[in-house]
Amino acid sequence: MDLIANIATGFGVAFQWHNLFFCFVGCVIGTLIGVLPGLGPVGAMSILLPITFGISPVTAVIMLAGIYYGAQYGGSTTSILVGIPGEAASVVTTLDGHQMALQGRSGPALGISAFASFIAGTVGVLGLMLLAPPLASLALRFGPPEYFSVMILGLVILTYLAQKSMVKSLLMAGVGVLVGLVGLDNMSGMPRFTAGIPDLLDGVGIAPLAMGLFGVSEILLNVEQRIKQGVVVSQVGSLLPDRSDWRASGMPIARGSLFGFFLGILPGGGAVLASFIAYGTEKRLSRTPERFGHGAIEGVAAPEAANNAAAQAAFIPLMTLGVPANAVMGILLGALMIHGITPGPLMIQKNPDLFWGAVASMYLGNLMLLILNLPLIGLWVRLLRVQYGVLFPLILFIALIGAYVINGSEVDLLLMLGFGVLGYLMRKFGYEPAPLILAYVLTPILENALRQSLIISSGKLSIFLTRPISAAFLLLAAVLLVSALLPGLGRTRRVLVSHADEQN
Repeated sequence: MDLIANIATGFGVAFQWHNLFFCFVGCVIGTLIGVLPGLGPVGAMSILLPITFGISPVTAVIMLAGIYYGAQYGGSTTSILVGIPGEAASVVTTLDGHQMALQGRSGPALGISAFASFIAGTVGVLGLMLLAPPLASLALRFGPPEYFSVMILGLVILTYLAQKSMVKSLLMAGVGVLVGLVGLDNMSGMPRFTAGIPDLLDGVGIAPLAMGLFGVSEILLNVEQRIKQGVVVSQVGSLLPDRSDWRASGMPIARGSLFGFFLGILPGGGAVLASFIAYGTEKRLSRTPERFGHGAIEGVAAPEAANNAAAQAAFIPLMTLGVPANAVMGILLGALMIHGITPGPLMIQKNPDLFWGAVASMYLGNLMLLILNLPLIGLWVRLLRVQYGVLFPLILFIALIGAYVINGSEVDLLLMLGFGVLGYLMRKFGYEPAPLILAYVLTPILENALRQSLIISSGKLSIFLTRPISAAFLLLAAVLLVSALLPGLGRTRRVLVSHADEQN
């Protein structure tokens, strides 16, 4: 009965007109970002983060969440019609989706993509409703040592599943910790790493950091690569899959939804890995695997279901443990902390309107996306013809304004540009920005948990090993670190993430 009452509360919050409006705005922006190759949901959320400072935390989460799962919908449109992934998780969809379009079946490809996304999104929301409250109750047993250890484990998993070198990912996590330490010490009140700049006494803001690392750097890369806009398939035709399409896609959608949900919960798993695994599974289970890569509709249905279920599931570790599963959740964590809300086991109890309202809005958002995407295909086709030389300067201009208006500080503007150049150089030399941003947002929580643990134990580090849950988390983190360094086990890790490498 409590679950039903909580769901009713959530829909009461989600149906408030301003929350419905921002849910709609988030879904539309997310779809737009997914359709346009290059920027991605991380960059879009980073650039739009300043907008959330003037609205309530519930509304901010609803809009940012809409951008995230909306991008999973929109990414398939470009993958199918143009053959260029609009979003990293849609890379696999390109393999069969674009072939279907070349064969004159772009309509069924787009239709099954939209329906698979809606079904998987619904599965993800239901799983979030059922799993998050008991997991939060379990996490209430955590003290500072357990919090410290679980966040260390989360960071290690993220670097373990990194698409590139684990050593480079760990290095970036270390840089993120250093950036997170800039500002006043919480206990002594002394400035740290501020270089005598008054604007840095409050620390480096998440908006200029995220906008630079993901937004500006992505624009610089795309300008350098000079993405060629291919010929868009204009004759879409009927968007409704026929009975044979549904028969072929039913089980792949179900399996993709389950893969996506459980991999989305894991830090570092996410939509990209889930979509590749779902695609590979369907190819292995198929009686005619030779069709894959040549227009098999199962090759569209399974990865699209997987990436949308993973997008919903990623909210579970964030909302229950305060551990972001990916860079998008890291930005969302930063946005909540700016509003004075720390995600974790107490958030569901202290802020039930925020949690249940956001969950209910996800279901409404998935319904909006299904209704929006099918009739708006023609609009997205026309939009894909707009030259990127016009779009990218406009996005950069918006980012510059957003970085400045938050505090009216020229330092924030310079920080954003500086992190933009840093992010560009990092990507050029194979360093991923995601571990940096995640370590940055976790550093204040990590530092507080570490200090509180040492106060409890009178300065003894053994507290992390004498408490069973904390010791188990640290042991698992150590096993992952060692396994990545040992030659045999290191190959296992490389096989696990090899598919995700292909997105680059």
